[in-house]
Amino acid sequence: MSDAFLSSDDFDEQAHQLYNEGRYDDAIATLKDGLALYPNAVELHVGMAYAYLAREDFAWSRACFERALTLDPDHEDALAGFGEVLLKIGDRQGAVNAFERILGLGLHDDHELMLQIGRALFREGLLVPAHRFFDLAATAHPKSPEAASCLGYACHRLGRDGTAFYWLRRALELEHQFSEARIYLANALYDRGETEAALYHFEKTNPADHYDDLALWRTIELKKAVYRLPDDDPELAPWYARLGEVAGEPDTIDELLAEVEAQHADGTPRDPNQLELFGAQVASLPTMQRRPGPSDPHMIVTLSGHPIRGTWDEILLQFKSVERGWADSSMSEFMNGLAQEGRAETGIVIPVTSAEAFIRGSAEAGVLRILQ
Repeated sequence: MSDAFLSSDDFDEQAHQLYNEGRYDDAIATLKDGLALYPNAVELHVGMAYAYLAREDFAWSRACFERALTLDPDHEDALAGFGEVLLKIGDRQGAVNAFERILGLGLHDDHELMLQIGRALFREGLLVPAHRFFDLAATAHPKSPEAASCLGYACHRLGRDGTAFYWLRRALELEHQFSEARIYLANALYDRGETEAALYHFEKTNPADHYDDLALWRTIELKKAVYRLPDDDPELAPWYARLGEVAGEPDTIDELLAEVEAQHADGTPRDPNQLELFGAQVASLPTMQRRPGPSDPHMIVTLSGHPIRGTWDEILLQFKSVERGWADSSMSEFMNGLAQEGRAETGIVIPVTSAEAFIRGSAEAGVLRILQ
């Protein structure tokens, strides 16, 4: 069909298809043809900006976003992309202003948009604002495993392990086959030294689920150590095969960099249990607060999303009633069973000496989240 008979939406659709195939140059060429006929089509300018952004042509991307926002100052996709570009070029305040503009338009319930912004902030190391947008996404779409997992990633990077475990396990509760979240959880547990719990989760993945050689090496290492497998054991063959696909053959520069990264600045070797897969963690500052009394109401939320309020004893009774498979069990069986599950999945010992100790320990293991 001649371009003269194509609408701006037709050009936009064609460009989207090319973009999704990774053919960014072709997408840009298509959008240029469209803009020659429809110079004021906002969507074509936005599409062009995102294609340039994917090519890391930040100056061209910024110019296209600015043109789109001149035509439509409240275009949410343009504002989100403009913020991403500004982050890339170091204008953090400008990016924050663009993102705040989106919230000012009342779009906090657009969970896909909130995830996009949160991921852009997360990639640039802005963990606290990233957590804020991930939280908005999870609030808008509580059944989204992506939102839950992103909250888990942010909490882990902020040093809030118990909350991170909750959100990662929440993501797996929503989508059991969500391998990205499970691999992240396994790596986080490995970094804590909880190797048995890490192997528990690694073994729930398949080699094809992995796109990072570190997790593959760790799976192989743990299988060999726990099951005493030799290098040529058939059980390890598919993991070694996937490792070869992901890592390839290292060259001399790769080996040199690996050797440098394995040492501290003074030349001493790094602790192998502190591989810093996810970068430096930022511990949250403690806040001063009144210690709650024994009769104060508390509130938790379970992995399945059930909110429960009451005293610790009341919460424990309700918690048992909403957990699948425990309705006909005694309270002792419930507490000990859940403690065993938590130990297997996180390596954390959940005390069963009292309702409060059990609930707080469960929160540390990510079985639930304490809100109050």
